[in-house]
Amino acid sequence: MKAIWGALAAIWSVLSRPPGYLSLGLVTLIAFAAGVIFWGGFNTAMEFTNKEAFCTGCHEMADNPYPELATTIHFSNRSGVRAICSDCHVPHNWTDKIARKMQASKEVWGKLFGTIDTREKFLDKRLVLAEHEWARLKANDSLECRNCHSAVAMDLTKQTPRAAAIHTRYLLSGERTCIDCHKGIAHQLPDMSHIAPGWMPPPELNAAPTKAD
Repeated sequence: MKAIWGALAAIWSVLSRPPGYLSLGLVTLIAFAAGVIFWGGFNTAMEFTNKEAFCTGCHEMADNPYPELATTIHFSNRSGVRAICSDCHVPHNWTDKIARKMQASKEVWGKLFGTIDTREKFLDKRLVLAEHEWARLKANDSLECRNCHSAVAMDLTKQTPRAAAIHTRYLLSGERTCIDCHKGIAHQLPDMSHIAPGWMPPPELNAAPTKAD
């Protein structure tokens, strides 16, 4: 132990002296290289936590939400474009991504204390978990949905008249956001009997059809 402390003291003595042994340029180069290595390692670790294998690494996710995702159009569709967990739960913008990762770190406590470590616990908590995620997406204007979907890129002429009318009135105006209406697109919904709809249809969509229609 004394030898280790002696070596550390010697290293600190060299680094803390004015650059007589090491030129200022060399010190700057070393600091730059260290910064690049740290930044690269940090981003590599960050991207690893976005991989599907990481998200489904615990049985809570692999046995519950993931099989539900596998039955939806976001998993299998005619275009072959598949959304993975992070596409819907992690924003792509770097600052928003970091904020989301900080939020998600609290979920480690759920793992440690077995909050949903059985199917029964997961089903009991489904509504609470869903409401938490709905509220988060509502607060950030469905930022994760916008990882792939852009309102300005929508071709409303290729949508059904009802969908086009709703998107025009509520989404394009900013009155509502994606999660208000699209709550069950990747996972099974909890009991929704007491959940108010995210939008109210325009009166013209509720009008009885006429013979001319």
